[in-house]
Amino acid sequence: MNVDSLPGSSARHPDLDWSQIRETILMLALGVAQIEMSMRDSDGSVEVLSNSFTSMIGQVKMIERIAAGLPDTAEIADAKISMVGSCDTIGEMMRAAIVAFQFYDKLTQRLSHVSSSLGTLADLVSDSRRLYNPYEWMGMQEKIRSRYTMEEERLMFEAVMQGKTVKQALAIYMQAIEEKKQKAVASGGGGAADDDDIEMF
Repeated sequence: MNVDSLPGSSARHPDLDWSQIRETILMLALGVAQIEMSMRDSDGSVEVLSNSFTSMIGQVKMIERIAAGLPDTAEIADAKISMVGSCDTIGEMMRAAIVAFQFYDKLTQRLSHVSSSLGTLADLVSDSRRLYNPYEWMGMQEKIRSRYTMEEERLMFEAVMQGKTVKQALAIYMQAIEEKKQKAVASGGGGAADDDDIEMF
């Protein structure tokens, strides 16, 4: 979508050629650009963090091997136990960080869906041949819906399409998430540990 080539004036300097559609497209394009820039910037930071964690894991394993290979003499027994215990603690912290990275992956893919949906909407709005065709809108909505792989997000989307407010749709989403957690606990999956079971896109 090339917004630079769109004809017409702007809301700041309207004339007879001014169109709210052009303004809508420009705002949507700006939203898409901001999302894409944010994702690009954060991807670089996450790559640095991932490389750091890879290096840290190697260092911790090396320390653990060295500690395990120390003789069990009275002089170093306490230090050996302390080193192995510290390695275990660091390992737990790394596992928690990996879960956080999984959440980040989920976030970036959601943002990618938002960016793609905004782009699809902007393309439709900018095409006067499709703009007033209900079937084109239905096709666009189905295209957006098909990108959701989480049932909770599909429920939220359907709620909005059925006329509910965004606030009501978010409440439906949160309720579905809570019900999923309760089912996981009831099935014996545990409580807080269920957060490790991240559903990726």
